[in-house]
Amino acid sequence: MPPDSSRSTTRPLFPRREDSRATPPDHYLMAHSDGGARGNPGPAGYGVVIQDQSGKKVAALSEYLGHQTNNFAEYQGLIAALEYALQHGPKALKLISDSELLVRQIKGIYKVKNPTLRDLHARAKEMIAQLDWFSIGHALREHNQEADRLANEAMDKGMGRSVAHVAGALLPATPAPGKDHVAAAASAARFSPQTQPEFEGIVHNGVVELTSGKLPEGTRVQVRLKKGL
Repeated sequence: MPPDSSRSTTRPLFPRREDSRATPPDHYLMAHSDGGARGNPGPAGYGVVIQDQSGKKVAALSEYLGHQTNNFAEYQGLIAALEYALQHGPKALKLISDSELLVRQIKGIYKVKNPTLRDLHARAKEMIAQLDWFSIGHALREHNQEADRLANEAMDKGMGRSVAHVAGALLPATPAPGKDHVAAAASAARFSPQTQPEFEGIVHNGVVELTSGKLPEGTRVQVRLKKGL
């Protein structure tokens, strides 16, 4: 029977180690990666959370990238994770990204047409070839929340915004005389420093903006800046 002419007989330039998900080695790193740009293009950053094979967190990486696109930031997150694996070992990495485009381009399902991304793609593939094992997969953003938070913090920091933890006590904004004062005091007692709910967000031009959701109306807040920012 003649060979099927519809199939390519050209050997790939790089090993298809991203297809070896079913047989991970005993020791490997797991990286959750995310990148974003506000405005696309706009202020961009990436975040990467790295764990060992048991799920123990070993590193958190993030960087502000200046004025770039979402896809540029996604690739930079991938490259940061690859660099970490090559420098720290083991040279085995399973990467999870919420960018379906990135995952499919690395797997060879999609072509890379953008010249800038083509260079980043080539660099990433060269680094993958230096690993002993590599796997890449896609996850929805809600399963990649810590990497998403790191990417947003990098963008906030690069844009000069203060990243803060916000402790909120649900109290009437202007308590009425009499019993309302008592109710307000009781509410304040319930929200002691040990029991105050905490939210995460930024302070921009004197206004608290939560990373997700909104503060309930009438919430009084105490802002605490994160260490290291």
